[in-house]
Amino acid sequence: MTLWNGSFPFYPSTNACFPFDTTRAVIISVFLSILATFIIILPGIRGRGRLFWFLRVVMGLFVGAVVLTIQFTRDWETGWVTANTSYKSFSRALVNADIGLHIGLAGLNITLVGNPVNQVNETINYNEHFSWSFDADYDHSYGEGLEKGLPSPILYVAEKFTTQSPCGVHRQYRISGHYASLTLWMAFCTWLISILLFSMPILLYGGYMLLLTATLMLFSLLFFFTARNTPKCPVQFGPASLKTEYGGSFWLTLATGLLCLLLGLGVIILNSVQPEKLKLVFNLDEGKGEEKVQDKSYPPAEPSSSMQDVLMVPVGELCEVTATQL
Repeated sequence: MTLWNGSFPFYPSTNACFPFDTTRAVIISVFLSILATFIIILPGIRGRGRLFWFLRVVMGLFVGAVVLTIQFTRDWETGWVTANTSYKSFSRALVNADIGLHIGLAGLNITLVGNPVNQVNETINYNEHFSWSFDADYDHSYGEGLEKGLPSPILYVAEKFTTQSPCGVHRQYRISGHYASLTLWMAFCTWLISILLFSMPILLYGGYMLLLTATLMLFSLLFFFTARNTPKCPVQFGPASLKTEYGGSFWLTLATGLLCLLLGLGVIILNSVQPEKLKLVFNLDEGKGEEKVQDKSYPPAEPSSSMQDVLMVPVGELCEVTATQL
């Protein structure tokens, strides 16, 4: 530490509250903007097809927003515990705090919130992210946390997921999260294809794409399930133990996958059993009805009387005409 203008330099506090999740906000804002645009168009839809059209738009945007958003959420697996624990290394000070663990596909977040927030002359409100995606180094992030002097509970929980930890869960979570993310990107692509097929409209193949979307989403849950059920080291804070359960993103993915499954099966069954009702849902009967009305209002033109006269002239009465040059 050196002097600058007769005073010691200012170093920012190690308290690093996690910033606002802008990625999720941007995705939700884009889909809400698209929904608002379709709502503006809604009064221009005529007849009883307006309700079915609006439901299709809402369902399609909901599935797309969920599949894209859960890629970046960090609550696939969550857990909280309240405990009296040491606050800093080489210090005997104890604090009462809520310690949270939030696991996502690309890393984990560790939360530390004091009860009350202001203790030992500090504001205890931390939320640190440690990434294990293939383009990130988890051990390097953990080393940076040690250099910054993060609180002991955060470092204690983060150490359980390092590559050198005897728990051995880092590799399983990293690989499972990678393949779950890959299947979700594939599900997003099949969702886009289903939207295109329904708009063309090719209803049967759109239903098949919805079934494939549901299958991929359920497979992503299966990949994460394998990591969730690996044996973990206990995370103990005195008598209290930090245990995790499936979070909101997991259950949201399951519900959306089952919804796509039901919608896809419904389209396929209606297409084979009652195709007229399926066409009614997708507003395909109104166009045909208008064509029939137009055909009835404009009867086919009859040939003129002069044409009939020409056709009725006998062939024997036709004479040759010789043209002379002037």
